[in-house]
Amino acid sequence: MQSNQQKFLDYLIKEKKYSLHTALAYGKDLEFFQLFLNENFEGTQLEDVSYTLVRSWVVSMVDSGMSNTTVNRKIASLKAFCKFLLKTKQIEINPLARHKALKTPKKIQIPFSEEELDSVLNHINYEQNFDGIRNKLIIDLFYTTGIRRSELIGLQLHNVDLETSVIKVLGKRNKERVIPLLPLMKEQLNAYLHERKLLKSIIDVNYLFLLSNGNKLNETFVYRLINDYFSNVSEKVKKSPHMLRHTFATHMLNHGADLNSIKELLGHSSLASTQVYTQSSLTELKKVYQNAHPRNQNDSL
Repeated sequence: MQSNQQKFLDYLIKEKKYSLHTALAYGKDLEFFQLFLNENFEGTQLEDVSYTLVRSWVVSMVDSGMSNTTVNRKIASLKAFCKFLLKTKQIEINPLARHKALKTPKKIQIPFSEEELDSVLNHINYEQNFDGIRNKLIIDLFYTTGIRRSELIGLQLHNVDLETSVIKVLGKRNKERVIPLLPLMKEQLNAYLHERKLLKSIIDVNYLFLLSNGNKLNETFVYRLINDYFSNVSEKVKKSPHMLRHTFATHMLNHGADLNSIKELLGHSSLASTQVYTQSSLTELKKVYQNAHPRNQNDSL
């Protein structure tokens, strides 16, 4: 007979459409809490906890030096589990219903500048072979579409329609969205597909992006690719695929795109998720404001 925890993980994967990686992370957080209960409240199971016990766990984690962000994530996992127990009538009251997350500092991520993107895309000599053409295409696709790393890795050949200039992306919770392609991306995709056909062996035949050995890409490879190329032109600490997604949204805002359009392109479920990008575009907005407002002109009346 399955435990409630296993049923919960199955529920996350099969009904909520979470990835296996995410579901396992939830499971590890629950195991961590159960270990705390075993050591401090012997015999208490997750299904029996009160908010008093949860508060004790929070205090324990904070005292151990754990960051508020990490504590909040672990509590979020427990809260989701309690909601599941309530939904399946294993408990009558959610002990975490009124819990408030610990305060965390808001980090404003600084995107790559347009000059940095120009340096990487137009001033690096990419070898005219499979690896070089693929690498530039990956960077440009991140920057011109704003897709997530997992979405790029999961792209399959049938997701690309060069005739209508769109790609179909399978996002979080299996939500599909259509993203338009710029003309320059069509040229790069055609060049890449030509080189792809010349590979000696293709193992993962359905996937668009492959390693030179014919296997599909993996997350580590994609992260290192972005980090390596941008390390040549940028001193920013964070040089990742997600930073290119962040840069896409910020540059679109800076050039006049509205939030709702960016929301659709990024695949966000709510506008609140997209609004975080307005913070990083504030610097650009200030420059426009300073230059454009009549009260800041030398010859103002």
